Amino acid sequence: MADKSIEMHEPLYRHRCRVIYGDTDSGGVVYYANYLRYFEAARTEFMRERALSYKEIEQQGFILPVVECQVRYKASARYDDLLLIETSLFEVKSRTCRFNYRIIRENDGKLLAQGYTTHAVVDLTGRLTKFPTVVLGILREQSADVS
Repeated sequence: MADKSIEMHEPLYRHRCRVIYGDTDSGGVVYYANYLRYFEAARTEFMRERALSYKEIEQQGFILPVVECQVRYKASARYDDLLLIETSLFEVKSRTCRFNYRIIRENDGKLLAQGYTTHAVVDLTGRLTKFPTVVLGILREQSADVS
C-alpha cells in the first residue's frame, strides 16, 4: 500500500462534535470505524459551507462515493470527548478529489487520528464521469492542489 502523506492546507474547515455513548465499545473507547463517520460529518459540512451541498451535487446528476480511504490512529477518543475534526480539500482532478483530515481532542490538543478519503465522480447510474465545469471550478478554489 502506498503511504500518502496527510498534509493539511488552507482553506481548513474545522468541525466540532462530542463522542456519544453509541460510538464507543464497552470500554468507552470510540470504535475504530466511527472515525470515518467523523471524517464524513466534517467533509459534509466543509462542502456545504465552502462549495456545494451533497444535495445540490446530486441535483446536478452525480455523486462522490469514497473509492479509497486511510486512517492512522494515534490515540483513543473516549465517551464524552469533544473532538475537533479538521478537513482540507487536498487535491481536485477532473474525475476525483481527495480530502485530508485530522481529529484532535479539544481539551488537551492531542492528535487522535489523521487520514484521507478519495472520491470518484460518478453519474446517477454509477458510471465514472467528470466533474461539471462549474463544480470543478468551485472545488479548485477550495483546494490546495489544482491538478
